[in-house]
Amino acid sequence: MRVESLELSNFRNYAALRFEPPEGACILVGPNAQGKSNVLEALALLALGKSFRAVRESDLIRFDAPLASVSARVRTRAGGATAGCVITRAGDGARKRFLRNGRSVRYGDFLGSITAVTFVPADLALVTGPASLRRRLLNAALSQLDRSYYHDLSAYVKLIEQKNAFLKSPDAGDRTLLTTYNAQIGQTGARLIGARTNYLRKLAHDARTAHARWVGGHDELEVRYLPSPPQEAQTPDAIRAALDDALARAAPGEIARRMALVGPHRDDIGLNLHGRSLARYGSQGQQRTAVLALKAAEYSLAYASAGEAPLLLLDDVLSELDEQRRHAFLASLAGFEQAFITATHLSDVALDTPHRVIRVQAGELIGDARHAIGA
Repeated sequence: MRVESLELSNFRNYAALRFEPPEGACILVGPNAQGKSNVLEALALLALGKSFRAVRESDLIRFDAPLASVSARVRTRAGGATAGCVITRAGDGARKRFLRNGRSVRYGDFLGSITAVTFVPADLALVTGPASLRRRLLNAALSQLDRSYYHDLSAYVKLIEQKNAFLKSPDAGDRTLLTTYNAQIGQTGARLIGARTNYLRKLAHDARTAHARWVGGHDELEVRYLPSPPQEAQTPDAIRAALDDALARAAPGEIARRMALVGPHRDDIGLNLHGRSLARYGSQGQQRTAVLALKAAEYSLAYASAGEAPLLLLDDVLSELDEQRRHAFLASLAGFEQAFITATHLSDVALDTPHRVIRVQAGELIGDARHAIGA
């Protein structure tokens, strides 16, 4: 997959931008707060439908503008296509409209227009951070690869919100209504668990392989899916039965604590090194190597699923790594068609592969005029 052109209007600090990125690696270099990450954020928005860093979506809109827009023309094995997103201020927040080939589409139908693997400094906390970070990795990867997964995830989130509201209401003792919620949660949640089980099996294999290639076989990386409830079930029917049983047994506790305690919204990923918890016993270097292996595995699975390389978005993360880990990680991603890498200093990247350097200053891209025009 390759981005042939990217256009921004009133997005972050860009009043207007038309950028025709080169093939291969594009390194965006410049001081902090100049707009390097904003370019990657725009590309990620077109892949994931959301920012990888904004707390409020209204922050994506230039401070003096009513709306912002992002669009890109991409070339895939199937041919050319366009993807776009318009973010409009709405009260204290914002609303988004997604476009595919010039036509408005629902978010669920927009996913998959562009496939990207993003690696940002916050990802280095995947080992020691909360379970929500690891679930986010799963959800972002699977939603791009399978639209039905996103539809199930969206439905499940709404069901949990409704169930939690019910458990906090005066009607929380109504077991009939609770049973109705649990039946729907069991049906949708079981599909999520099944999809995560299959994906984690492949991710674990590829991450273990990449890790062993870098450090040798003496410290084996173990990636385990920790579903809620814990289970060994593999078939759809067995997964559904185990979840239904856990939901029924959890009902008294959920009523007492007034919140949903069982289901995929409480899933996690276990990370061990040589049989010991990485979060508890691993050094910072070991933890970072494990995260690199996870991201390399995510990339390889996206590549295998689509039959072509996804976009690679590396946002100021290589400077966080020592030279050995940086070279090992980049070598594992050999074969990418297009990568976007931000750095404060060019020495933080030191790519061995062909690349183009574009300097970023105050929302303007300064480089080969055939490839970048900023305003």
